Amino acid sequence: MDATIWLVVLWLAFAATHMGMSSPRIRPRLVGALGELAFSGVYSLIALAIFVPLVRIYFAHKHEGAFLWYLGGVPGLRYAVYVGMALAFVLLVGGLARPSPSSFRAGPGEVRGVQRVTRHPVFMAAGLYGFLHLLVASVSTTELAFFGGFPLFAVVGSLHQDARKLAAPGSEAYRRFCAETSLLPDPRGIVGALREVPVPAAIGIVAAATLRFFHPTLFGP
Repeated sequence: MDATIWLVVLWLAFAATHMGMSSPRIRPRLVGALGELAFSGVYSLIALAIFVPLVRIYFAHKHEGAFLWYLGGVPGLRYAVYVGMALAFVLLVGGLARPSPSSFRAGPGEVRGVQRVTRHPVFMAAGLYGFLHLLVASVSTTELAFFGGFPLFAVVGSLHQDARKLAAPGSEAYRRFCAETSLLPDPRGIVGALREVPVPAAIGIVAAATLRFFHPTLFGP
């Protein structure tokens, strides 16, 4: 099977299992049968069992398929992408340090830190990663399938989380949280996020700079 098709199939499988197993209809049954801890383990293992082959197939077939575009030579674009990747890492570290109320691990509370940028910081970190790479990579159909899957999954996954939370009993607090926050990253919240969570922000920026430094060695230009 063509590598591009494999990438699309794996993204669809990743999304279907990730959202299906966490749906209000299926998750309670699995937790009841397995227990919370075992469910989390199975959930993570299934995600890894799909995502690892997804990454392996892409790196084994980079730049295969029809060439689509290359924007990396646009003046200033590459530096804008560096800034965007720093924001993605800040969202990732900040979202892991203080789980969003949209996750299973936290309930609604004060909007603070990276939640001022988006109520789905980890999802949107992944979405930014994929979207920004499409701006500077030499994009063929395999790049489009691989990197394009990140923003698509980020948006669909975020909408699924919101729908699940809003359909749950006692969703009024989460409804207020949604009214005070943005699904897509809002640049107006960046300054407040950096000020309120300086340590996760610094870790994210350093991680982004380190990865950029080693990027040519690890992944190419």
